[in-house]
Amino acid sequence: MTSASYFKHHVFFCLNQREGPRESCANHQAQDAFKHCKAKVKENNLSGAGVVRINQAGCLDRCAGGPVLVVYPEAVWYTYVDHSDIDEIIESHLIKGQVVERLRLPDDVGH
Repeated sequence: MTSASYFKHHVFFCLNQREGPRESCANHQAQDAFKHCKAKVKENNLSGAGVVRINQAGCLDRCAGGPVLVVYPEAVWYTYVDHSDIDEIIESHLIKGQVVERLRLPDDVGH
């Protein structure tokens, strides 16, 4: 662990629920994915100082690509469909340090 970062990886899940017709991450089981990720990280002894922190967030302003999560310090944005996608992000990115390109959110996808 470097002095620049308390966690090796910090993962933020958008859990925002919008009112009205606009889509939001909460409409795509984001809360369930967040809970699954948090449990898997803990199960793999990856949680805590020097390793990984899984956090919930409000709107991350990338609604068009939702559901979304972002991994820092790399600032890699992902979209996902199910638990297997979350498992792949954990295994490839958080454990092996390899970005999961097939789940990476294109830079031009905004709100």
